[in-house]
Amino acid sequence: MARNKYPEETVNLILEAALKLFIEKGYEHTSIQDIINNLGGLSKGAIYHHFKSKEEIFQSVCEKIGNENTAYFNKLRDDKTMTGYEKLKMMIKAGYANPGSNAIIAMSNKIMNDPKFVMKQVIEIYELIVPCYIEPIINEGISDGSIETAYPKELAEVIITLMNIWVNPAIAKSTPEEMRRKMEFFSVILNGIGIDILDTETILQYVEYSSRYNG
Repeated sequence: MARNKYPEETVNLILEAALKLFIEKGYEHTSIQDIINNLGGLSKGAIYHHFKSKEEIFQSVCEKIGNENTAYFNKLRDDKTMTGYEKLKMMIKAGYANPGSNAIIAMSNKIMNDPKFVMKQVIEIYELIVPCYIEPIINEGISDGSIETAYPKELAEVIITLMNIWVNPAIAKSTPEEMRRKMEFFSVILNGIGIDILDTETILQYVEYSSRYNG
């Protein structure tokens, strides 16, 4: 295959191949040569022209997944057909049912062993996800009457903290039974303040999702 004359297309080919392999084999068991072998003739030189290492490819794959998730979150937040409550429920589901979830699971060991990457994600939770998505959606729910709270910012922070730390299977290793109990208690907490967004179906789906972290 001749080198693509459009650099961005070459980069996308590399990232798609790497993402596929990270999902199938895991980050640790994927080599640069494996990625080359899945590019239909693209040379090693072409890869190193764009990426200095597998680590750089990993960072770009994570950025690609993040951009796709951001596009989805933007579309959901700006949807005019749903109430704030419905959007908040969909945002919870988006945490585990999104196109990048399989890749995140496959790369979880690498992600959790990179303190800088983890800290970047934590900072983004409070500087991006809460103020740009969760809090505006809660405020919309207050305006349309579907959510009742006097503490929209605090509620947004509690929800996102529990979802991204306490019940995050990459951080809090749990058996399916332990995770089910955590999610049920999370539901009790939210129900106690009138936010009924974790139904039985959502809890069971999340337990199934979290169990995939343990193979």
